[in-house]
Amino acid sequence: MSTNNLFTPFKLKTLDLKNRIVMAPMTRSFSPNGIPTDEVATYYQKRAEGQVGLILSEGTVIDRISSSNDANVPRFHGEQALAGWKKVIDGVHSAGGQMGPQIWHMGIMDNHHSGWTPSSPFEGPSGLNRPGFNNGNTMTSKDIEDTIIAFGKAAADAKRLGFDTIEIHGAHDYLIDQFFWDATNLRTDEYGGKTLAERTRFAVEVIKEIRRQVGDDFAIIIRLSQFKPSDYTYKLAKTPQEMESWLAPLVDAGVDILHCSQRRFWEPEFEESDLNFAGWAKKLTGKATITVGSVGLSGDFFGAFAGESSEPTSLEELNRRFDRGDFDLVAVGRPILADPNWVAKIKAGKMDELRGFSKEALGELALS
Repeated sequence: MSTNNLFTPFKLKTLDLKNRIVMAPMTRSFSPNGIPTDEVATYYQKRAEGQVGLILSEGTVIDRISSSNDANVPRFHGEQALAGWKKVIDGVHSAGGQMGPQIWHMGIMDNHHSGWTPSSPFEGPSGLNRPGFNNGNTMTSKDIEDTIIAFGKAAADAKRLGFDTIEIHGAHDYLIDQFFWDATNLRTDEYGGKTLAERTRFAVEVIKEIRRQVGDDFAIIIRLSQFKPSDYTYKLAKTPQEMESWLAPLVDAGVDILHCSQRRFWEPEFEESDLNFAGWAKKLTGKATITVGSVGLSGDFFGAFAGESSEPTSLEELNRRFDRGDFDLVAVGRPILADPNWVAKIKAGKMDELRGFSKEALGELALS
């Protein structure tokens, strides 16, 4: 099976990619006190040298005291942290790559297993991160306003440092997703509402502020998910019509690319079609989409990684959906985490040299 279709260029605003393969954001927690180290910079540079088309960073948190539950997750604010990110993007560019930071606010979180907690309580739309679990404060109108400004400032800093795009983390039950979900957004003001469309307001205002800060020509990506970490079968939008009511305001606010996270890319989103989440998002909005979800090449097939096991699904299936125009880019996570040269090996047809993903890879920054 040929992978040539994945090695065609892609251009959109500030993005000029050599291929369609994206390194998916993956939390690494290798930035002591939130400051990316030289080793972190090398980690990303090695993926650019390995021919990844677009690198999306691990989640990096905005300037809110309680935006993170982990002291070793990188920050995207403060002189030292931004100097670290400057080394990252300069290294990626020196290797001919392109990159965007994934800017993030975790919202209401479980306490970290290390025992570390931020100096201010976690914050979210209603103090909840899942039904029945309250572990923080309900955001005031001023909190919301300041958070929107902090997202915009992070995006402006990304552009100033030389990044090629930014991705907003709006998925996986973190802050923006907590506003989307009726189980965690119980507000009765303008940031709440009975419908998913109404509950997009916080995300819309974040996007508008980011667009105001970076200008019209800078590419903006948002990562979204239907499922919840506490319920993999959950669907935020139950029908295509509800999905359109959710996505259209985000696009109207200024999003260029929808990064559609699902557990397995080959699974249909709704019963009436075999389209996956990214396929539906593109059909409903006309915008470019990234598909992601258990994509990983092993030998002559794409494998699904669920924990430590793998379940094969064919390269032919991914190609079929790509050739049909369901999505524009394909995000790959753990295989690239484990092997910086994964993309280059695929392009060269060196399937026998691919390094498999293992649980141990999560505990290190693979630099070779």
